[in-house]
Amino acid sequence: MHMKPALRHTARAPQRQRGITLIESLVAIVVAALGILGILGVQMRTLTDTQTSVRRAQAVRLIEDLGERMKVSPNALLGLADYASGYDQEGSDLTATDCSSAPCTPAEQAGYDLKQWKTTVQQTLPLGRASIFLAPGETANANRRQLGVMIAWRENEREGTKTDDIDASKVRGADGTFSAGTDAENACPDGFTCHLQYLPVSARCAPYGGSGTSVVFCI
Repeated sequence: MHMKPALRHTARAPQRQRGITLIESLVAIVVAALGILGILGVQMRTLTDTQTSVRRAQAVRLIEDLGERMKVSPNALLGLADYASGYDQEGSDLTATDCSSAPCTPAEQAGYDLKQWKTTVQQTLPLGRASIFLAPGETANANRRQLGVMIAWRENEREGTKTDDIDASKVRGADGTFSAGTDAENACPDGFTCHLQYLPVSARCAPYGGSGTSVVFCI
């Protein structure tokens, strides 16, 4: 008769747990989430800066459009004051003769161009508005050769104002210094992004008063 050998139970040492624990998984998820949020923040900032650049480029083109309108007006140099207009005057607030269908005087042509241009500013930029003013550095009416044009619009950015010197909203005074502007027409409104540009008036037509009456000669 064969006897079965007795089974021996050997106690095994407890094995270490392998794999990723729950705490390590949570830490990895948190680190990954923070990285994704950082990337999203950079992308949003890039999109905002791109939008600001696009708006500023549109403002530059609008000012160039106003300059082209003034170039075709032979009396623009003598009638700079006819183009002066503050922020409170929108395109719909201005009354002007329709110069596209009937002859106009130089003053009527300036009013027509101003109305059309300000309407375009409103339609192109978000809450767009514009101020056109005589250059503060030119104090004598006979020596005025340029207009200051300030275009303002709203941006979807965080609250706060730009306070550094690298912006396009500085006004040059008669003494040559630059400032943020103190008058209502050349100061950037609160909560708006602004672009300022001085627009030289074409000298294609120049006044001549030798005979006692001011006459405009065009080349």
